[in-house]
Amino acid sequence: MKGREFKDAVFEQFARIATAFAAPKRLEIIDILAQGERDVDSLAREGAMTVANASRHLQIMKAARIVNSRREGVRMFYSLSDDDVVACWVHLQSLAEKRVAEVREISRMFLQERQSMDFISAQELWERIQAENVVVLDVRPTVEFEQSHIPRALSVPLAQLQEKLPELPKNIEIVAYCRGPYCVLSPEAVKQLKKAGIRAIRLQEGLPEWKQMGLPIEY
Repeated sequence: MKGREFKDAVFEQFARIATAFAAPKRLEIIDILAQGERDVDSLAREGAMTVANASRHLQIMKAARIVNSRREGVRMFYSLSDDDVVACWVHLQSLAEKRVAEVREISRMFLQERQSMDFISAQELWERIQAENVVVLDVRPTVEFEQSHIPRALSVPLAQLQEKLPELPKNIEIVAYCRGPYCVLSPEAVKQLKKAGIRAIRLQEGLPEWKQMGLPIEY
C-alpha cells in the first residue's frame, strides 16, 4: 500500500466515526445511552422518533462500532461500546460551547426562562454529600437511576416530582441532576422546587461527567 492509499483508507475510517456522530438524533441517542443500556422502543420515545427511525440511526452507529446490541426475546437492547464514546461526546459538547456562539446563547435563554441559572459543580456536590448537608435528587427516568447514580441520591423522576413535593425537606438545599449540562430535566425540576418554596439548584454536570471525574457511583 502506497502512502496516498494509506491516507485515503485511514481517513475514510475516521470519517465513519464522524458520520456516526453527524446527526442531531444520533447525538441524542448517545446522550441517553451514556446513562446505560436501553431498548429501541424507549430510545424512540425519549428521542421523539419512530421506532423505524431510531433503528436506522442505531444501525449506522453500530456499523461504526460505537454501540453494541443484544437481543432479549423480541426486544433489542443497545449500549455504548465503551467509555471512549462518552469521552468523545463530552469533548464534542465542550468544543461546541467554545466555538459556536449559538450554543451558549440557546443555553442562556433556556436557563433564564426557567429561573435556574444557579448551579453547583460536581466536586463541590461530592464534598457536600460527604458533609451530609444536601439532598440530591436524581430526576432521570427510574431505569437510568437503577443502572447507576450518584451516591445517596433519591430517585424522583421529573414526572413524579409534584406528588413527591410534600415528602421533601424544606430546611436543607436540594440539588437536582439529570443526564448532563444540556438535559432539560433538572432545570425544570429546580423551577418546580423553587415554586414550592424549596431551596434548590442544579448540578452543572451530569452523571457521565461525574463518572469521568472519577467520583464514586452507586449501582
